[in-house]
Amino acid sequence: MLVSQDDRTAVCRRLVGRTAVVTGAGSGIGLATARRLASEGAHVVCADIDAERGKSAAEEIDGLFVQTDVTDQEQVEALFRTANDACGSVDVAFNNAGISPPEDGSILETGLEAWRHVQEVNLTSVYLCCKAVLPYMRAQGRGSIINTASFVAVMGAATSQISYTAAKGGVLAMSRELGVQFAREGIRVNALCPGPGNTPLLKELFAKDPERAQRRLVHVPAGRFAEPEEIAAAVAFLASDDSSYVNAAEFLVDGGITGAYVTPL
Repeated sequence: MLVSQDDRTAVCRRLVGRTAVVTGAGSGIGLATARRLASEGAHVVCADIDAERGKSAAEEIDGLFVQTDVTDQEQVEALFRTANDACGSVDVAFNNAGISPPEDGSILETGLEAWRHVQEVNLTSVYLCCKAVLPYMRAQGRGSIINTASFVAVMGAATSQISYTAAKGGVLAMSRELGVQFAREGIRVNALCPGPGNTPLLKELFAKDPERAQRRLVHVPAGRFAEPEEIAAAVAFLASDDSSYVNAAEFLVDGGITGAYVTPL
């Protein structure tokens, strides 16, 4: 049984006075996370390429909106500079923005242009965000970076999205290395690996191919996809001091899909 968002956050105020930057904050996991971090007391800077959705998210949580194309190095640098200048620190970076376009499928069908576009948005953007935020965290001597990878970074699928899978594997490896490199400077870097989620991104993909959706759902022990709020709760944990010894981790929030051989009837 799902617990309501209000019930989950009733006693959680772990991020009071901290500043969190969330990319892809206009919808899905990003929006749910912006709400959750704000409810725990964080000053949230919402970044999104979509100005309408990003502004709406920021207004809802009394946060700050910065329109950002996460594949543009100058815009990414401006995002973290703005967050630091406005709030005085950058304590949490949830590098979450990503895409899953239908033209990214089997390696036999996916063209080079589609491959490169997904790599830029899903992997290069995380590199740019980490590169931009680390100087602020090093100067502070603390920080939590959470990069959105995926359960597909640790297991294979015959219903392939080849560039998405490769990019998420890269996010996982990069997060592990950064977590090790900067651990003694008080900075933790973890890769969040969600299972399939009930998000606009997945709904759009599966609306075009219901058979593909069913082939995925049958492998989830819980018999349902994750709700964005469930993933956001994991981000809030990784952002907080409750996870102070969790670093360079492959943090799976997948309903058991990666541990299942067969699922319940």
